[in-house]
Amino acid sequence: MSELFDEVDEEVRREQLKKLWDRYSIYFIALMVLVVAAVGGWRGYQYLEAKKAAEAGAAFEKAAELSEQDKHAEAEAAFTELAAKAPSGYRTLARLRAAAEAASRDPKAAAKMYDDLAADRSVGGEWQDLAKIRAAGLLLDSASYADMQQRLESSAAPKSTFRHSAREMLALSAWRNNDMTAARKWLDAIGEDGETPPGLRSRAEALQALLPPVAKS
Repeated sequence: MSELFDEVDEEVRREQLKKLWDRYSIYFIALMVLVVAAVGGWRGYQYLEAKKAAEAGAAFEKAAELSEQDKHAEAEAAFTELAAKAPSGYRTLARLRAAAEAASRDPKAAAKMYDDLAADRSVGGEWQDLAKIRAAGLLLDSASYADMQQRLESSAAPKSTFRHSAREMLALSAWRNNDMTAARKWLDAIGEDGETPPGLRSRAEALQALLPPVAKS
């Protein structure tokens, strides 16, 4: 008797499943099609991105080869073109290299290119700071100390990635502009930072030895 009831229950369940399938099968099939399409689309996107990255890498290497051959104008043009259409990572690197190539013909134009990169929040904080340092390096011999201070003071703060370079340039700028108080301030900051690189520390100590003695009150 129990076997008969089991067969009836099985038949009822089969009938219920058939009704559910008849009612909802179109939605299930549509869902499966969407899943397959989404997976295919994602795979296609990954392939295209990998292809773009490979092409950008090859173009970057060719531009770098032009630079190594001292073909700076051609290298600058190649890096500029790459910066306009490459994926984001290569785009930032290309902008930096284009500015570096421009520095050989027009330091002020190159500094402007670095300034534009430093002002672009989409590239990320460390890239912006690096661009600030590069621009300041090109203007060190011509800019006022006030200009250099405006450019670099935030980069010279404790724990800033490029604080060592920023402090050295600020000290040199202050020295060049005869602001010995400011020069001493930055040289002291270099000396007091336990993570200052040895070479930079030696240069700072040599410059500090040339400072006039502090007037006694």
